[in-house]
Amino acid sequence: QVQVVESGGGLVQAGGFLRLSCAASGRTSRLPAMGWFRQAPGKEREFVATTAWSDGGSVYADSVKGRFTISRDNDKNTMYLQMNSLKPEDTAVYYCAADRRPKMTTARAMDRDEYEYWGQGTQVTVSS
Repeated sequence: QVQVVESGGGLVQAGGFLRLSCAASGRTSRLPAMGWFRQAPGKEREFVATTAWSDGGSVYADSVKGRFTISRDNDKNTMYLQMNSLKPEDTAVYYCAADRRPKMTTARAMDRDEYEYWGQGTQVTVSS
């Protein structure tokens, strides 16, 4: 089994920054697909960013492109999301997701149903 745990959420003013972490444990010898999703109150869980390919390539939602950066430290089984220039509309619970299967298409990499392992989420609140 695999467990993923997020950390790093909090309250920040608009224009500020946060860095989220996702630590994977258990049978983590092969987790080529890892990503971030978020869910705001009353909305569906949406894709944020992913590193779903074995070459470390990444994909971002248009709403965060240029502001957020996803990265991985495979030696530490940890993934990060650096969030800069935060906006009130970024307020949500952020979830880490992981899967043993590399994603062959962008559509699959962005699809929450393609990820088997999920964390409990970490709250990010951006005040205006």
